[in-house]
Parts: sequence; C-alpha cells; structure tokens
Amino acid sequence: MNLDAWKPAEIAARVQAGGVAKVRGNALTLLVLAVLAGAFISLGGIFYLVIVTDSQLGLGITRFLGGLGFSLGLILVVVAGAELFTGNNLVAMAWASRLVSLPELLKNWVLVYVGNVIGALGTAVLVWLGGVDQLGAGAVGAKALSIAEAKASLGFVQAFALGILCNALVCLAVWLANGGRSIIDKVAAIVLPIAAFVAIGAEHSIANWFFLPYAYLLGASESAGFVEGSLQNLGVVTLGNIAGGTLLVAGVYWLAYLREGSDLGPAEE
Repeated sequence: MNLDAWKPAEIAARVQAGGVAKVRGNALTLLVLAVLAGAFISLGGIFYLVIVTDSQLGLGITRFLGGLGFSLGLILVVVAGAELFTGNNLVAMAWASRLVSLPELLKNWVLVYVGNVIGALGTAVLVWLGGVDQLGAGAVGAKALSIAEAKASLGFVQAFALGILCNALVCLAVWLANGGRSIIDKVAAIVLPIAAFVAIGAEHSIANWFFLPYAYLLGASESAGFVEGSLQNLGVVTLGNIAGGTLLVAGVYWLAYLREGSDLGPAEE
C-alpha cells in the first residue's frame, strides 16, 4: 500500500475530478451535506469563541490556539463528509478545463451556499438557546458581541482583502487534505492553514453567517448600523472568498498543471 502523499499534479487531477462529481451530484444530497457543513463550521466558530475568551496568553498565542479550535469545522467537513461553499470554489478548475458549464458551476455554488447558511443559522439558534454565551459569567457572550461588531464595522476594501486571504488559505487546506491518504494526513494538512487565517483575522463568509446572526440574537441589533454592516460584510466577504479560492488557488494550479500544453500534468502511478 502506498502511504506517500499524492504529488501536486496528482492532487490537481483529483480536485478537478472531484469538482465534476460535485457539480453532477444529486441536488438533495448536496443540500443536506451543505447544511451539515454550515453546522460544522459554526461548531468550530463557537469552539473558537470559548477558547479565546478571557485568554491571558497574548494576541498571537491566543489567536493561534483559537485557530486550532476553529480547525474542527473544516476537519469535520473533509473527514466526516460535507459540502462547503468556500472549499467548492476549487470546482472552478473543472470549469476552466471545460468539463462543467458555467451554469452548472453557479448552480452548485448557490445550492451549497444556501445549505451552508441554513446550517450556520440553525447552529446559531441552538447555541443561543443553549445559553453558551453565559459561560464564564457571560464572558463568552461579550466576546461574541465584540467580534461581531468588529466584523460589521469593516470597510469594503478591508473586508474584501480579508476574504481573499481567508479563502486562499482555506482552499490550500482543502488542497493539502486532498494530498493525504489517511485521516491523520488530512487532519495534519488542515490545521495550520486554518489556524493561520484565524490568527491574521481573515474573514470567512460561512463562519460569519454564524458569528453575525449569533451576535444579533445576543442583542447586537441594538448597536447603530450593526444590521447594515453585517449585510455588507456577508456580501463583500463572499466575493472576496470567491476571488481568493478561484484565482489564487484553483486558477494558479490549473495554469500550472491542467491547462492545455502543460508539461507538469499528473504522472502515472
């Protein structure tokens, strides 16, 4: 049995083939798996909140540890099986190779995005009903409000740039996980890129569909401009995520390995 990681060119071929399968998959199955992914990412989000609340370890270490906790979300998506919009931006490789049409690609993204939002909103409500915000004598709730208000106050350019950075790292995590042959390989590949995007404060659209509505339930709606700022954040960060995932990861690796005439294509095993 070959235990070596897949080579980069082989990963490209695997991701492209996986993209075709995702686009041609059953719509109901995709929707169900997308709802799961939204819930998984949200569970990583609340785990992050609990970890960073009242930490005295300093900015870098606290954010790094929070990022390790947030990695739970993508680990569940990849290992347990789910469909995440940001990771599915890699399906653009199949479109670039003309294996799927643009309408098929957009249909997949919309369906998965809607499912992710449903899962994130449902988890936000459950966490709110469960009173998780009361942990630490209400410190977790206060941290949730602080984080959400900072997100809602981001300007257009900053939110877009942070969205690009985020999904470049998320898609790289998915890319690396596709190179692993075991669960341990996949988990190890995911953790550091996700911890990195969390540590630098990058913006993930699906995670924000948890953080912002959760803060709304906790009373952030009373803050001036919170709702408007939240809607702008969700829209702009989504666009940034698309740009980061499709251009900086899918596009670059497609050019390197899958474009017509490339001499770096998948090697025979």
